[in-house]
Amino acid sequence: MLDQIAGIWKRRKWIAVVAFAAPAAVVVGLATSLPNVYRSTATVLVERQQVPEAFVRPTVTGEVETRLQTMSQAILSRSRLAGLITRFDLYPELRGYMSIEELVDRMRKDIVLVTKSDDRSSAGGPKTVAFTVSYRGGDPVTVAEVTNTLASFYVEENARVRARQATGTAEFLRARLDETKKRLDVLERRVSEYTRRHIGELPQQMTTNLAALETLGGHLRVNSDRQTLAMARREALERQLGDAELIQPRPGPAAIVSRSGVPVPPEAAAVRLERLRQELTELRTQYTERYPEVARVKAEISALERELRGKPATSASSDAPLTHVPVPLPDPTVLRIKGVLSEIDAELKALKDDERRLQATIARYHTRVESTPQREQEFQELSRDYQTTKEHYETLLKRYQEAQLAEDMEQRQKGEQFAILDRGVASHRPAAPDRIKFLLMGLVGSVALAAAAVWLAEQLDTSFHGLDEVRAFTPVPVLVNIPTILAPVDFAARRRRVWLALALIVLSVSALGGAAHRIGDGNEWLVGLLSRGGV
Repeated sequence: MLDQIAGIWKRRKWIAVVAFAAPAAVVVGLATSLPNVYRSTATVLVERQQVPEAFVRPTVTGEVETRLQTMSQAILSRSRLAGLITRFDLYPELRGYMSIEELVDRMRKDIVLVTKSDDRSSAGGPKTVAFTVSYRGGDPVTVAEVTNTLASFYVEENARVRARQATGTAEFLRARLDETKKRLDVLERRVSEYTRRHIGELPQQMTTNLAALETLGGHLRVNSDRQTLAMARREALERQLGDAELIQPRPGPAAIVSRSGVPVPPEAAAVRLERLRQELTELRTQYTERYPEVARVKAEISALERELRGKPATSASSDAPLTHVPVPLPDPTVLRIKGVLSEIDAELKALKDDERRLQATIARYHTRVESTPQREQEFQELSRDYQTTKEHYETLLKRYQEAQLAEDMEQRQKGEQFAILDRGVASHRPAAPDRIKFLLMGLVGSVALAAAAVWLAEQLDTSFHGLDEVRAFTPVPVLVNIPTILAPVDFAARRRRVWLALALIVLSVSALGGAAHRIGDGNEWLVGLLSRGGV
């Protein structure tokens, strides 16, 4: 086995040397020329709202991750990053052959944002409690300054975005509130005008109208009763007037004088007493004893009865003649009755006028009651629009007041804020490349490549290299192995070829190493590629 390895090495040593030296030179050239890349990281803490949400509801909602993505678009914009490139003189070696857009894209790749969430599960899932901003570059001090500037951008952008959203929400609600207030005023004027135009016909006045109708009906009935009573009194007085005119005494020798001073003939007093009793009986069928007309008739009956009782007693007590007074036959009873009739006629006229007024008022209230269903439908339409607009206005007013509180809270920076917890510091240890690891991997790869090249050369070579190979190949007996016979001239020529090949190999390896060194010199992109995102 060792003899075979030694034989292979003797035959393929130059292939192995070239296959090993070429990649090894490249690896060494890159390892010695690749620039150091430094990374600085700043940690930003997400501070929750300082005022409890039970007292002030924030108008800026949404997950922190979403807002971070939105803010990143603004912070990593072309204008912002171009300003940072100019401000900190970034990528000076690339400015000669790269445009500003390409430099901005390069810087975006050098910036890494990583969020950190709490491990506790909640209804809405894990919450972002912090995030890190990191930047990589060739100068550790500049890298730290750029990292801290980016972190401050996130803090300032968050405060600006929240304040802008809170102010925008308040302004939007204010505009909507003004529009709704104008519409509410218009509807309120319509309702007020409709109420004034149809006063008394509104649905809420139906109970009042019905009660008024009932009251007016009662008044009309009382008026009718009073008219009936007045008509009865008028008829009674007309009968009395007729009787008085019928039995009016003619001029004669004498007449009996009653206590009231009115001459009453005896036969007329009896007739009148009977008529008054009939009238009293009729009045008692309709009214109580306390009714004024009943009391008056009873008083007249009592007076007449007393006069009639006094006449015979005076005649039987003595033979003295009755007191006879000669009178000129005046007519006071007729005058009194006519006066009362005039009063009753005036009362009847007033009652009729009052009846017409009551009937007109009742008709008006009936019209109101009949119009109420139509007014109710119209009023409901107006009221529905007015009530809906009013509720919408009250809702907007409440939200606007909440938005004002939230805006004040954001302006005072009492809402959710970003705070730099750990600032980025300049590191003296490069984040990449890992030269030792790179060299070891390169050397191992070179050895593997050399072994593969030797194995491939052996597989492609079909010549015999010893007696055992010839004997294994043919059944013909192989008796002797004749070695190669070389003359001194052949040795000299072999040495020249060896030195020429060796010089060529050295030159080639040196060229490869120099090219790799030139390629790797200041090539941060290659550092990132070889590090596979480790920086």
